[in-house]
Amino acid sequence: MRSTTGCQDAMEFPRFTFNPKKGIDNPALVITDDPEPDQSPMPRLCHLKRLEGQNFGFYLRMDQGFEIRDIEPWSPAEHSGLKDGDRVLEVNEEYVDNMDFYRVVRKIQSCGLQLFLLVLRREEYEQSLSLGVDLQMLAKASKGDRWSRPRLCHINRHPVHGLGITIVSVEGQKGQYTVSTMTDGPAEKAGVCTGDKLIWINGAMVSTLTHSTLNRTVKKSGDSVTVLVIDRESESCYVRRKMPILPMVAQCCGLPHTAKTMHLVKGRDGYGFLLRQEKLAGNQRIVHVLREVDMGSPAEVSGMEDGDLLLAVNGKPVESMEHEDIVKKIRQSGDEVILTSISIRGRDFYRELGISPVLFHDKSTLQDDMQLTVSNCTKNQSETPLRDGNGCLTYPAMYFQDIEETSSGFHSNCSPDQSGTLTTLLSERTCDAFL
Repeated sequence: MRSTTGCQDAMEFPRFTFNPKKGIDNPALVITDDPEPDQSPMPRLCHLKRLEGQNFGFYLRMDQGFEIRDIEPWSPAEHSGLKDGDRVLEVNEEYVDNMDFYRVVRKIQSCGLQLFLLVLRREEYEQSLSLGVDLQMLAKASKGDRWSRPRLCHINRHPVHGLGITIVSVEGQKGQYTVSTMTDGPAEKAGVCTGDKLIWINGAMVSTLTHSTLNRTVKKSGDSVTVLVIDRESESCYVRRKMPILPMVAQCCGLPHTAKTMHLVKGRDGYGFLLRQEKLAGNQRIVHVLREVDMGSPAEVSGMEDGDLLLAVNGKPVESMEHEDIVKKIRQSGDEVILTSISIRGRDFYRELGISPVLFHDKSTLQDDMQLTVSNCTKNQSETPLRDGNGCLTYPAMYFQDIEETSSGFHSNCSPDQSGTLTTLLSERTCDAFL
């Protein structure tokens, strides 16, 4: 064994002596100032998850941007890391700082049980405004250069070419699939691209399906299939941000059975329709159905059809509301009301997908709602629910009269509160909404 002496060590590794006159003559040793900390504002992503019937637990106020206020203890908002004073830049991956307040509220109300908010601290938001920072570019930069939203695509089967899509397992990765599309085929025309990662099909996450189960799902899908896809580079951005890829953050590509918005102005005989609470055959689910649409009435002129399901009143989703509360909401609208509805077939389609039909229904705004008039009114005093010949609940209280009784039609007006003051349409009128 070779031994080394201290003398040999000194020869191999000469001792360094600092000479203050010559300084340090060592190119490997460089003294630099500590780098300045990055002072640029950093948006943060908050993921809110609520239970059915639960609120997210915060107020949204329009005050130099969309401000988060009065977060409830133990609420989804608090658990997500939201703080009082935070300013919202994006809702479900869509930039909203330049949007109308009521449109932003509708986006949050219709998103279902999960909500993604990209926010800035109040101080950072105010600093960015003072420095002229482009907030939209700041929000985009937080995702990465090659980020794009996932796509929710509805593919109609061609009688000859089928769906025009092939699903391929990713080698060595269980539950991971990519797609290949036929040139100019149904899938490509629907917005699917070769090489896309398949995330979701007909309401089911594909990561839970085997390849054989996935193929059976496609074969049993009938004339169409709905898929959620994303390009691989964008998927990497979502993985980096630890954000799940879900339909509510997607771009909608040609989904059928779109909801329709109807602006009704009350006529001499009211609106001309009946709202009934019914149970759907088969699943006993309670729904609010538009019935007995009078010919030539404001309801018929607006496009209402018998059997449509009521989804929203003045932009506010009402599917989970009590029937009497919906009646009250319409009555408070005065002589005008904006209703959103969908056919029963369309509602079943979205139920199967597990998303709300109003999620991608953003073609109208509530600007008209801001101009709804408030007038004195009286209502029929009978509020005892009755059953018709089919066993469906009907509510005589839904027939609101102006001057004289009529045989049919929905006659909605506003109603005075206990103090005698006429109530208005939601706290959203003051740009302050509880969500």
